[in-house]
Amino acid sequence: MRKHVLIMTVVAIVAASSGYFLAMLMNPADAPAGTSPDFAPGPAMQDLVGQRRPDFTLQDTHGASVSASDFDGKVWLANFWATWCAPCVEEMPMLSRLQQEFAGDDVKIVGIAIDDAQRAREFAGDLGVGYDVLVGQTDVVLAGRRFGNATGMLPFSVLIDETGLIRWTYLGALPREELVEQIQLLLEP
Repeated sequence: MRKHVLIMTVVAIVAASSGYFLAMLMNPADAPAGTSPDFAPGPAMQDLVGQRRPDFTLQDTHGASVSASDFDGKVWLANFWATWCAPCVEEMPMLSRLQQEFAGDDVKIVGIAIDDAQRAREFAGDLGVGYDVLVGQTDVVLAGRRFGNATGMLPFSVLIDETGLIRWTYLGALPREELVEQIQLLLEP
């Protein structure tokens, strides 16, 4: 009986936490009251291509502050993900390989996880992720919105050139060939 009560308590806590997180996604702090996420103001993904990337300051998995401006001067991919997102997890090994392949070209892959630092650090470690991982909760959701992900769907990726301009965005699991092609276009003299 005691085990049953413990299990039910854990289920209730997880359900409440999930509901709270979903409410944050569906009603972000910067959306006017009464607007739905599909119609909330914010740039569409295509609208940001060619524009300067927004800034953010997030924590890495060890608690250090990292800003988007820290990657200026490099071609970099901001990849928004979560541990519970199956397509996100599936693309992470490919992103690790790309980080290795393009390391000499000063290309940076930056994973931005909607999660707590310890869980993201352990999860990325278990998968052998070989690129930087930033973490957060509402701050990551809001950063994703500023980068053009008005729906909050994952994975969501944004490719930024060395001058800080957004050059390509992709909602969903990244197709390796297309991503490589987009990176190579930015590396051409």
